[in-house]
Amino acid sequence: MSWSDRRSLLFSLTATAALSACGFTPVYAPGGSADGLRGAVTVAAPSDANSYELVKRLEERLGRNLSAPYALNYKITTRREEVGVTPRQEITRTQILGAIEFSVTSVASGEAVESGSLSNFTSYSTEGSTVSTASVERDAKRRLMVMLADMMVTRFTATFAGWDE
Repeated sequence: MSWSDRRSLLFSLTATAALSACGFTPVYAPGGSADGLRGAVTVAAPSDANSYELVKRLEERLGRNLSAPYALNYKITTRREEVGVTPRQEITRTQILGAIEFSVTSVASGEAVESGSLSNFTSYSTEGSTVSTASVERDAKRRLMVMLADMMVTRFTATFAGWDE
């Protein structure tokens, strides 16, 4: 066993011991704070391309269950902003700013267990053909919806343990 292999082994053993000593528990593990989150939320049906991408990502991360104990409703807003302008007033870069307002309600009681708003942005280059610009714009919108969905899942993971209270 080479010296670098020994150091890697020693480091991984030390890291494992340190994490278990501090009470670290994976959130999705049995007894973890988000144990049971997968399959627990029914996401409202999409109504446009942005919401389709959002719902697709949420269902990838949370699972799809039409009879889940919680229901997620959301409202997406986006706007474009030109950020790269040449001295000749040609736009070279565009940002898409996105925000989502959401509410998770208990199906049984009808009460909100989690709500809030999140925002993020992405950008794309407009220096190309019309076809390539349209393609990168669609991709930027898809990436934005994935980012917003991932932010929501992170928040749900952090707060899920208190939803039953």
